[in-house]
Amino acid sequence: MTSRIPPAGFQSIRRDQLRPEREHDSYKLQRKLPEPAVCPDCGAVYHAGHWQWKERPADATEVVCAACHRIRDHFPAGFVHIEGPFFQGHRDEVTSLLQHHESHAKAEHPQERIIAIEDTPDGALVTTTDIHLARNLGEALHDAYQGELEFHYNDAEKLLRVHWWR
Repeated sequence: MTSRIPPAGFQSIRRDQLRPEREHDSYKLQRKLPEPAVCPDCGAVYHAGHWQWKERPADATEVVCAACHRIRDHFPAGFVHIEGPFFQGHRDEVTSLLQHHESHAKAEHPQERIIAIEDTPDGALVTTTDIHLARNLGEALHDAYQGELEFHYNDAEKLLRVHWWR
């Protein structure tokens, strides 16, 4: 039996010496759910390790999914700030674009949803249950209407703020 020699600079860490997690998401599953499970709010089914849109199994355990939990708590993972005179003149068109992108994302990923689209004094604030949807919405706005786009990640809180204006 040969022993492996660790690379230079490598130090093994015992379990009691593990560092704290780099990003904290209190809505992330801490353990694997019993399968099958179903969300009583939206009807998504947890199967094969992830949430899916499928028919509810008869013997499913009820567990609120992370997206519904965020919606209940009104605790978004993504914020999309939309500002500028262009938005004021094209509000319905822009809102329709956002809802269209959400419906496509939600069809494949049940955890990606818009929580709300709220008016602000100089535009709108879109809140999402997932940082990926917030990023996709910002990119969709930029692709469709150009303008200026900024992303601000907060790794510690698993949070994304997107700012688009034109």
